[in-house]
Amino acid sequence: MAQVRFFILKATGGMARLRQACALTEEAYLAGGRVLVWLDDAHQLEVFDQLLWTFSDRAFVPHERLAADPAGAEAPVQLHDGAALDARILDAGFDTLVNLHTAPAAEALRFGKVIEVIDGDPAVREAGRTRFRFYREAGASPEHIEVTADG
Repeated sequence: MAQVRFFILKATGGMARLRQACALTEEAYLAGGRVLVWLDDAHQLEVFDQLLWTFSDRAFVPHERLAADPAGAEAPVQLHDGAALDARILDAGFDTLVNLHTAPAAEALRFGKVIEVIDGDPAVREAGRTRFRFYREAGASPEHIEVTADG
């Protein structure tokens, strides 16, 4: 069963959430894992893609948009904005899923680690609660981690 962690921010607004997701993506990459970042749509993917280059002066997170053959992709971090996690993605050897997608998906539990980032926006919080319940009902033991203002 996947290790599921919810990182809870007090800040509202999508940029704080995306910056925190960038930092967590970098952490997973530096730990040697292959990381899939699942986003809601092409616009959010574009913003996240640009932010991965600029969120920290010292950071370098090699990434690309999900390749047609994710198993053969060179970048250890792949960005995906599709509606589902299909077999080609699930079989590509990703260790970590950074889930910024709104809807719960059973396929997320096939990753070793699932990272969820929740900010103070009421809609994001409610969607996060739905995913938390979903994971728990599926047999996972999701954890809450409060993120301080200092990160």
